[in-house]
Amino acid sequence: MSQNSKAAASADGIKHSRVGKRPVELPKGVSATLKSGAIEVKGPKGTLSRKLPPNVSVKIEGTTVTVLPTIPGRDGARFQGLARSLIGGMVEGTGNGYVRTLQLVGTGYRAEVKGALLHLSLGFSHPVAFPLPTGIKVEIPGDSKGTVIILSGADKEVMGQTAAKIRSFRPPEPYGGKGVRYMGEKVRQKAGKAGKGGK
Repeated sequence: MSQNSKAAASADGIKHSRVGKRPVELPKGVSATLKSGAIEVKGPKGTLSRKLPPNVSVKIEGTTVTVLPTIPGRDGARFQGLARSLIGGMVEGTGNGYVRTLQLVGTGYRAEVKGALLHLSLGFSHPVAFPLPTGIKVEIPGDSKGTVIILSGADKEVMGQTAAKIRSFRPPEPYGGKGVRYMGEKVRQKAGKAGKGGK
């Protein structure tokens, strides 16, 4: 066994993930509790609950959450790293929240919120009515004229799925770039037939 391997293993032979062994600090206003194999995290941005991955044990001491593997070998370290990452994401989400911004590019493309529905005009014969998931808030800045959608929420996974779903209604076209894109996303555009003239 190499020196690096020895350093990664504890006295009982259980290996620890380099990332997973780092404690998760609970910021002010965020609390965590264990309930029947699940962890619940509460904060100013909401409450999240998730079942813990197998083969790990979680300890909450004061404002520190520590994840330990319960089986030896790489599997234990892998589950430890996964659990630590999930808990860290929950703490960040409930404490500060996550934000994802989408941009609508195209003549007449715009978005409007009506109750729990996001209405999208994307060049189709009828607007697309998308029901917003629980915990996801939508803001459409007035100065954007309906072309910018700001999503916010505590659950990073749900946020990502929601943004991807909205984008899927009209992904950016390779010719002209019309469609729904993530803010700052670079769309690789192809030259049209006019650009092939002379051949």
